[in-house]
Amino acid sequence: MSLKGAVWVDHPRMVIDMNETNLTTVGQIREFLAGTADICWTPEEDDQARYAFIRKVLARFDYRRLSRPDKGLIRVYLGRTSGYSRAQLARPIRQYLDCGRVVQRYAAPQAGFARTYTDADVRLLSEVDALHCTLSGLAAISVAHLYNLRKKTGYQRQRQVWTKTRPVAIAIGERRAPAPNNRPGYLRLDTVHQGDQDGVKGLYHINAVDCVTQYEAVATCERISEAFLIPVLAELLASFPFVIQGFHSDNGSEFINGPVVKLLNKLLIEEQTKSRSRHCNDNAQAESKNGAIVRKHLGYGHIPQRFAALVKRLRSRIPEPLRELPSAVPDRRNHHRRQGQSTQALSLQIDDDAISETQITPAGRTIPQTWHHLPTARCLRRRNER
Repeated sequence: MSLKGAVWVDHPRMVIDMNETNLTTVGQIREFLAGTADICWTPEEDDQARYAFIRKVLARFDYRRLSRPDKGLIRVYLGRTSGYSRAQLARPIRQYLDCGRVVQRYAAPQAGFARTYTDADVRLLSEVDALHCTLSGLAAISVAHLYNLRKKTGYQRQRQVWTKTRPVAIAIGERRAPAPNNRPGYLRLDTVHQGDQDGVKGLYHINAVDCVTQYEAVATCERISEAFLIPVLAELLASFPFVIQGFHSDNGSEFINGPVVKLLNKLLIEEQTKSRSRHCNDNAQAESKNGAIVRKHLGYGHIPQRFAALVKRLRSRIPEPLRELPSAVPDRRNHHRRQGQSTQALSLQIDDDAISETQITPAGRTIPQTWHHLPTARCLRRRNER
């Protein structure tokens, strides 16, 4: 079997006919694979010739007696020279191990579909695209079929194109992580979707977490459109017991839009930031609370949008951790370790109106639409026990 290696350099493609029968040891195969990593092989199109080549290679290296690492090396060599994938090589190798022969047992159907474009046409298309930077269309081929031809394995072996991510220039928000500098009021927000089922969308939860105190509030809305989101978001921001100074979210369109900017300007919120590309930790604080708080209490199951009001009433009752707080909370101390800093005690002064929202309340009292979670309740109990 003759192989043709195509090497792309500054000059046009160079074609070499190679006789590989001189490769008789596994060490030579290893050196061959290491030295020809950048060579594009074009094997013969006849499957019978490929199967004969595979049988000769397996017999030459006595594949049955090789160790497992050496067998894997031979498989890589056969895949590169024959053009078959790893799954396609499994059938002839198994046939050789069973009976010592490699015979093509399948054949084309007698009344198969007619193929208009052959492998040679696909290779020619790859060469034309390489010369003309991927044509948008050809006269004799439809655009849809042109995309299908470019997805074929033969085209991908001849030419592969990678494009950089195109940045979206939206002037809303500053692309950076929030910098609270140990000051409360800088929120991180994220949306939690309550699943889809049979094409029916579920309701949405808006999760807001303060960067420093980790004071958290969760609100529920039917949809994340302007008519449903803006009223819920306004009530969510008003439920925090301190002045909101920063608003950080991901790049989702539910937060990066004009109505949200108008709401933030109305509330005199100083800055709006959004996550950066390839910086998955920019909003990790809110995303971690999605599973630890929201999913823990509301689960992963599908909840239809029509039950949004019922979920609001269900969450409106003060949860158990809040009922265990002391009756008077002049200040709260949040003991948590922040990245790059030692454990700190961050105090926060709250006015009397805000304290009344966090004190022990009767079971019948409700807080409309928002659910507050205080992770510092355990720290307060430990401090009182001491």
